[in-house]
Amino acid sequence: MSWIDSAQVALLGRYLDLSTRRQSLITSNIANVDTPGYHTKDIDFEGELQRALQGDGEPQTEPFVHEVPGLITRPDGNNVSVDRESLLLSEVQMQFGIAEQLLKSQFRNVRLAINEGNSSI
Repeated sequence: MSWIDSAQVALLGRYLDLSTRRQSLITSNIANVDTPGYHTKDIDFEGELQRALQGDGEPQTEPFVHEVPGLITRPDGNNVSVDRESLLLSEVQMQFGIAEQLLKSQFRNVRLAINEGNSSI
């Protein structure tokens, strides 16, 4: 019986990396809300996860950052919406917390196996 699924741990690690990168982009967008000509940037989170699931690309490959199309541009050329970015930031924080709990569960199983092994001696 395997107490830890290394493929699942690797995928959760990639998920956490992508969440962290996306959070960084979102906070950068918010920080640049008053920068003339700044355009909102993001990653295709679901696409990057699909790529990780399919094994396409190295796990350390930097996700593709793109400008977000279809946002309203103000007269100064900036298209950052603080409301949109705040909502995305909350979503990413929640997703990160869920992945963190799943990862903790994997390691809790390992600790349980080790402790049960020690008590039988």
